[in-house]
Amino acid sequence: MKRLLTLALLLAGTALAETWNGTLVDVMCRGKDLASHTRQCALDCARSGFAVVTADGKFLKLDEAGNAKALAALKASSKDSGLKVRIAGAAKDGVIQVDTLDLLP
Repeated sequence: MKRLLTLALLLAGTALAETWNGTLVDVMCRGKDLASHTRQCALDCARSGFAVVTADGKFLKLDEAGNAKALAALKASSKDSGLKVRIAGAAKDGVIQVDTLDLLP
């Protein structure tokens, strides 16, 4: 039954929820050293939008709602660098439709 539901969702074009762990980065700083990328830089470049870079190097942009959640999380955080994040949502064409976004300690 579960396989039929999954197949039906895929055929209907509905993406299934997934979770990604990685480093939160603003799109403008995509090619920079992520280990030294700072919270302040991400805030300064927020207009470019945000993305997550996974451990295997995948670069996935966040949708508009995800960008808003990322910006709010960065503003609320006092962490200066090492912006590790856990994101849940659905991906389509390299963009995550974000349900939840949590900055990790």
